Amino acid sequence: MKFLDQVKIFIKAGDGGSGSPSFRREKFIEFGGPDGGDGGKGGSIILKSERNLNTLIDYRYQQHFKAERGGDGKGKNQTGKGGKNLLLKVPLGTQVFEEDNKTLIFDFKKEDEEFVAASGGKGGFGNTRFKSSTNRAPRKFTKGAKGEEYWIWLQLKTIADIGIIGMPNAGKSSLLASITSATPKIANYRFTTLNPNLGVASYDDKEITLADIPGLIEGAHSGVGLGIKFLKHIERCKTLLHLIDVNEENLVKNYKNIRNELKKYSSELIKKDELIVFNKIDLIDNKNLNDKVKEFEKKVKKKVIAISTLDKKLISFIKSKLVKHVS
Repeated sequence: MKFLDQVKIFIKAGDGGSGSPSFRREKFIEFGGPDGGDGGKGGSIILKSERNLNTLIDYRYQQHFKAERGGDGKGKNQTGKGGKNLLLKVPLGTQVFEEDNKTLIFDFKKEDEEFVAASGGKGGFGNTRFKSSTNRAPRKFTKGAKGEEYWIWLQLKTIADIGIIGMPNAGKSSLLASITSATPKIANYRFTTLNPNLGVASYDDKEITLADIPGLIEGAHSGVGLGIKFLKHIERCKTLLHLIDVNEENLVKNYKNIRNELKKYSSELIKKDELIVFNKIDLIDNKNLNDKVKEFEKKVKKKVIAISTLDKKLISFIKSKLVKHVS
C-alpha cells in the first residue's frame, strides 16, 4: 500500500428537501385545506477516525464527496425523507484544515472519534406551516436550505509513544522489526524507509507504539534528502529514541546534526524525552565500544544504551526502558 499523508478534498452536504404546496383533495369536502409537509434534512458529511488505517491513499483518486439530498415534502402532511449521511473514514492522527491548509478545524486524537465536517441543509416548510386565521388557504412554501460545501485538507501525523529517529542506515527498521511484529523493508542502502512504519510492542502487560521515522540528514528541515516531509510525524511522539550506528565516524557530530534539524523544524521537538541508543555493537570489539561510549557520554553529557538487534536479551532490556516512557 502506498503512503499518503496529505490530501485536498471537496465535500458537499446534501441540500434540504423543499416543502410541499399541497391541498387536501377528498370526496365530499368542498374546501380542502393545506396539507403540504415539510422537506427532509440533507445528509451530512461525517469524518470518523480508524486505528487500522495508516494512510490517506483512498482519497487520492476520489476527491469529491457529496451526501444525499433530503426528500421533498408531500401531501397529507408527509415530511420528506432525510438524506443519508456520508461517513468518511480517516486514520487516527488525521488533522482537518480549511482550504488555506493553515487553519485547523479538527484533530483526531482518539479512535472512533466523529466530526461533522459539513452539515446537511434544513428542509423547507410546507404550506401547512403558513395557515393562519386570516390565511386559510396559503400557497406559500419554502425550498430546502443548501448543504455546506467547501474544500478541506486532510493531514496525517503519526501517533506513537516512541519515535525512532537517526541517520539513514542506523538500523531503525531492524530495531522496529525486532521489538514489534512490524515488517518494514530492510536493506543496506540509504533511505530504505520511504514512509513511517508503525509497530506495537508488549512488555510487562503494557503496549508500546513505535514509529520508525525515515532517515534524517543535515538540511532535512529545508527539504534535503527526504526533507521536511516526515519531520511532522515526530511531533506527536511522546519520546524520541535516537538510534546511532556505533560503527560510524563522527558519532557526536552526527548526533548534534540531527538534534539541530529537529530544533530548526520546531523548538518543541528537542524538549521531548530522549533515549540515545548505540546499535550494531555485534560488529565492534568491547574495548572500542567502551571507548566510544565514554567519549560520547563525556561530550554530550547524556547516558547511552548499547544494543544489537540480534541479541534477544538486549532487545528485552530496551523494551523495559521504553515502557517507562509510556503513560
